[in-house]
Amino acid sequence: MARVKRGTTANKRRKNVLKQTKGFRFGRNKKYRLAKDALRHAWEHAFTDRKTKKREYRKLWEIKISSGVREQGLTYSKFIPLLKKQGITLDRKILAELREKHPGTFQRLVEQVKQ
Repeated sequence: MARVKRGTTANKRRKNVLKQTKGFRFGRNKKYRLAKDALRHAWEHAFTDRKTKKREYRKLWEIKISSGVREQGLTYSKFIPLLKKQGITLDRKILAELREKHPGTFQRLVEQVKQ
């Protein structure tokens, strides 16, 4: 019988794991067992941080909108319901961008909402 060489799948998996841990420190990029564990932790942090990033950006937008609205004599908590009541469907990201890059437009929007 001919000789059968095995382990191609396992070797491929190990090689892939080590490729993904490029740049890790202290043997976690060369030793398979350490690399696998480090990768598992890295993926957990990546998942939770994607959720955290959304939270942080929303907070930032709310702060920007709040500061812009306070200059006009309103508060954030009164401004958002007034927007909805008037049927203006701009999200917080767009409102924050208006406040930052187009203050005149934002001011006119606040004036329109106040009426």
